[in-house]
Amino acid sequence: MTKNNRPNKFIRFWKKLGPGLITGASDDDPSGIATYSQAGAMYGLSTLWTALISLPLMVAVQEMCARIGIVTRQGLTGVLKQHYPKPLLYGMILFSVPAIILNIGADIQAMGAVTNMLFPQIQPHWASVFFTVLLLVSIVFLPYKRFAATLKYLCLSLLLYLVVPFLVKLDFRAVLFHSLVPTIHFDKNYLAILVGILGTTISPYLFFWQTSMEVEEVGKRKNTIVVDKKLITDMRQDVDFGMLLTCLVFFFIILTTGTVLFGEGVHDINTVQDAALALRPLAGDGAYWLFALGVIGTGMLAIPVLGGAVSYIFSEAFDWEEGLNKKYYEAKGFYAVMAISLGLGLLFDFVDISPIDALLLAAVLYGLTAPVLIAMVLHISNNSVIMGTFVNGRWSNFFGGAALVLMTVAAGVLIYFWL
Repeated sequence: MTKNNRPNKFIRFWKKLGPGLITGASDDDPSGIATYSQAGAMYGLSTLWTALISLPLMVAVQEMCARIGIVTRQGLTGVLKQHYPKPLLYGMILFSVPAIILNIGADIQAMGAVTNMLFPQIQPHWASVFFTVLLLVSIVFLPYKRFAATLKYLCLSLLLYLVVPFLVKLDFRAVLFHSLVPTIHFDKNYLAILVGILGTTISPYLFFWQTSMEVEEVGKRKNTIVVDKKLITDMRQDVDFGMLLTCLVFFFIILTTGTVLFGEGVHDINTVQDAALALRPLAGDGAYWLFALGVIGTGMLAIPVLGGAVSYIFSEAFDWEEGLNKKYYEAKGFYAVMAISLGLGLLFDFVDISPIDALLLAAVLYGLTAPVLIAMVLHISNNSVIMGTFVNGRWSNFFGGAALVLMTVAAGVLIYFWL
């Protein structure tokens, strides 16, 4: 291959990206955007530092999950089923699955509401139905390579949020200060926002999805028989970039709402459409459209990840054929669970459950399961019987342990507020 024909570095790097990029990008779903918007509107720039703190914790946890998938060739549920007591497995299913479905419902509602906001002639319920059907048809009938590529390119929708802050005037000194110096207010609402940010960024459904998707990615490489350092290195680059992207986006959303909304005294933001509508008169039509379109793009990306996580959980728990790389008739149970998950999520749009209530309950359930799952991921990735020579290093254990401590404290605070 001549020098001129050789793919450039960006193309080679882009081809390496896969599950880590999709996992990270899907973390900034519409419900996450609502949480970050609330943080910015209520407390300005004072929560910017959480992006810097979250990044190494997210990288550590998702890298462990990815490594488990690569080494064991099993999803997280399969590993738990094989090596741990059954009550633990079924407890995780009992708490995780309802939370994920509530999250799906909140995201579908947000997409429908934002579509109605941009195009008032389209009723939000019908927009929600359209997106649900479109996603389900795409998941079931698109070949895996094309579907995975579609998800990968949908990640680019997050770049919209990297543009919005530059449409307004920024105080760069304040941005730098609040990015590097933690600010903590010891009041109930501020602590609840911090817990919400942690719960949104380190979500249990990502653990299941990441592990199972790595299994599928390895399965695509027919020549990959043994795990080698190059495979692990490529995976780490993928995870690092995906987690960096999600932290950048949530940083920029807090930056936008903290500069524009908080600065103008707009503090009552409960949904993504509230944030977009509030931005319009203050930051202009450009910011309004970019913010709203980003919600639709991230919803299209996140909902298949959420539904896929539920499908992998059930398929591995009950030994069903699984995988997005299989046709629907080869893995009927897997795709049936996907359809039921999206259908139940859509149902919330037609009953008297607000997206905020759904997200609150999902946050409580995530809060209960996240510390236990992180502890299990740490235990598995330090177990040489399961992982062989690919057990955790010092830094993985340090940041994984920090994530466990923080999520345990967050769970305690969340339960205290909820009760």
